[in-house]
Amino acid sequence: MDKEKHVRLEEIIRFDERGLVPVVVQDFYSKDVLMLAYANREAIRKTLETGYAHYYSRSRQTLWMKGQTSGHTQRIKRILFDCDEDTLLYVVEQRGAACHTNHRSCFYREFYRGMIREIQPVLNDDFDGIVYGVERADGVMDRLYDLLIERKTLLPEQSYTAKLFRKGINEIAKKTGEEAVELVIALKDADQGQIVYEAADLLFHMLVGFAHYDIAPEAVFAELRRRFNISGETEKKTRKDG
Repeated sequence: MDKEKHVRLEEIIRFDERGLVPVVVQDFYSKDVLMLAYANREAIRKTLETGYAHYYSRSRQTLWMKGQTSGHTQRIKRILFDCDEDTLLYVVEQRGAACHTNHRSCFYREFYRGMIREIQPVLNDDFDGIVYGVERADGVMDRLYDLLIERKTLLPEQSYTAKLFRKGINEIAKKTGEEAVELVIALKDADQGQIVYEAADLLFHMLVGFAHYDIAPEAVFAELRRRFNISGETEKKTRKDG
């Protein structure tokens, strides 16, 4: 087995004249780019020591930990550096929103949307781009999950969700089971409107259960992507064998 090589940061990272290096942050599960920030030597050392992302604020000129006040922390899964050794990539398990606007990613708007194999518009001096407000299909679940995490943290008095968290996992599981049964009944009754309604109720209570255990919805999406090219029979056999 190769011995670990201990190196100084300056040996593998080219800091700029201010002692900073840009850090691209990517979601471990979805592979989405979440944000761009900067780090100095101390921020990187804190990140390595704690396992949670730390950065350097150029405006405040101070070290900061992502999520220290909001709870939207970034647990480090991998740290990579590029071929020029002047940019870092933090692959993280994002809890809550990465963006200060409470969007999952800072890159939630598109400037221009081009389609492959379609004729592109001729770009000229008058073309300034088009801004699209974009939300992934699972973006609603992300935003709801973030809200549930907030309810779990603050436990407001008049909140149904907070009441579930106070009663604990047995009550959450009980309500999730009840909603599952109601969805089954709606499916058997072939009532499309009721199916949608009951499915929304079930998803909500499932997300409460996820929040109880700090399991981000993206972890489930990642598992579905893993199974995408695996037959159902193969997946079941693998699960039993494991």
